[in-house]
Order: sequence, then structure tokens, then C-alpha cells
Amino acid sequence: MRKVLFALLLFACSAGAAAGYPEKPIRFVIPSAAGGSPDVLMRILTQQLSAQMGVAFVVENKPGASFTIGTMDIVRAAPDGYTLGYGNIVSLAINRSLLAKVPYDVERDLTLIANCVRVFNLLAVNNRLPVHTVPELIDYAKKNPGKLVMASSGNGTTGHLGGELFKAMTGTFILHVPYRGSPPAINDLIAGEVQLMFDNIASIGAHAKSGRVRGIAVSGPRRSPVFPELPTIAEAGVPGYETVAWGGVIAPAHLPQDIVARLNREIRAALAAPGVSERYQQLDAEPDGGTPEEFAALVRRETPKWADVVQRSGAKVD
Repeated sequence: MRKVLFALLLFACSAGAAAGYPEKPIRFVIPSAAGGSPDVLMRILTQQLSAQMGVAFVVENKPGASFTIGTMDIVRAAPDGYTLGYGNIVSLAINRSLLAKVPYDVERDLTLIANCVRVFNLLAVNNRLPVHTVPELIDYAKKNPGKLVMASSGNGTTGHLGGELFKAMTGTFILHVPYRGSPPAINDLIAGEVQLMFDNIASIGAHAKSGRVRGIAVSGPRRSPVFPELPTIAEAGVPGYETVAWGGVIAPAHLPQDIVARLNREIRAALAAPGVSERYQQLDAEPDGGTPEEFAALVRRETPKWADVVQRSGAKVD
């Protein structure tokens, strides 16, 4: 009888705490560098969430080690709803097959709250490279094996694996150099230290629009409304090529279900808010906002898919 009463007391306390949630600022961990696509998209979202929920969202960027440093910060946090973060295609799906050892288990150590966004990559080159189309890039790479350098925002990103898949499908040899986030990689692409890059349109698109780099194709299954003049990589001469990045909000394991439900409702409302949806549209990012179960199903589908890409391309951590 005492055990039953104790259990009921614990349930009542947790329910009461959840009913008052949130009562203080929420820390939001982004496991990549400031200024990159995840940072830009999540800051737009958390600003709206802050307005809706009446508390500050304090964003912390913790890049490095293929998203594992920031992800482990989330894993180690208390499951009270006051530490949330960004989990994406890299940390939740790709790392399992790319890294020799992943220090966390997605299903055991994390709570998936809602996938928020899907984004395509832009294939961009330095302006001094005599390449304006995908066929010209393939031809140049084949005539100059090992002389082109491809930057990425980090090991395991869709910029990295998308590039490795491109190389495998076109029979080209291009060197890969990973950076700690998109901004320094884009700076070196502009300067000519590297010659090409696959990167989220949300982070590199403005540089292509301004003419600082040259966009030649997009990675998705359709053309981008932001760059309607550019073909997809598949239609430009690499049939079957497609990469789509995604990411959403995660928390430590054992987050109470009523807090999960509250956060999921708030995230879906935020993604539908004009200030968020219009800004995402400008960045060619597609809002998602599904249920926790749909987020988990997405991770389960994408993990073997990207394991196959890693195997086919021979991608490795550089």
C-alpha cells in the first residue's frame, strides 16, 4: 500500500511540475557552429517559441566531432525540459555508420520531440574555377584528378556525404577538407582556398545570390524556388543523385510525456507562424513539424539509407 501511495505521490508531483512548465529560461544546444544552416534555422524557431511560451530560449553553439560534442551535452542534461537541442540527419542517422564509435544511442539516450525542417544543398564553386555546369565540373575533375578540393561543414554532414556520393556516381577524385561549420568553409571557398562545396541553401544561398560564389546545381528532387534557374544535380547529368538534410528538436531521455506533448504542440504552432514559415521559405527550408513518432520513424528509415551511402561512397572521417 505504501508503495502505491508513494508512486501516486511521485506522479502527482511530476504532473504538477509539468503543468507549470516552463517557469524559467530554456537552454537550447546546437551541436554546430554559429552562422551555419542549423544555427540560422533554429534561432528563427526558438525566437518564435520564446514569444509563444513566455520564457527566453538561450542558444548555445557546441560544434565539433561530427555533432557528438553538443549531442552529448544534451544526453547528460536533466530530463526536465530545460535543456533542449538540435538533432539532425548527422547526429541521429549518419554517425552510426560513419564513426567507429558513437558515444550515445539515439533510442536509449534521447527523446525525439519533432522534426522541424528539410533542406536541400547547393553545389557551389569558386568564381575563378572555369566551371559553370555539372558536366563541366565532372570533365574538369576527371582531367585534373586530385587537384580540386571540396570543403564541407564537417565530417558526416550531407555536404560531406553528398560530395562523396557525387564522386562515387561520377567516377571523379576530389579531395575533401572538413571544417568546423559552414562559415569558415564558405570563407575559404570565396577566397579560393578550396574550389567547391555542397552546403545547405540556408547558409550558402546568400553568398551565391550576391555573386561571391557560383551556384551550379541543387541536390534535391526538384529545383529550388530560391534558384529556379539552376537544375537539380540529377537532371544536370547525374541520374539518381539526391540528398536532403533534415533536423529537429531533441531532449535527454526520459523527458515526461506531458512536456513532450506540450513542446510538440508549441513547435508545430511556431512552424506555422508567418514569421517563421515566410523566413524558412526565403531560405528554401521546408517546415515539417510532425509527431514524435513520425520523427522516430524518419530516423529509422534514414539510418540504413545513409549507411548504404557511406558504404557505396567509401566515405570516411577526414
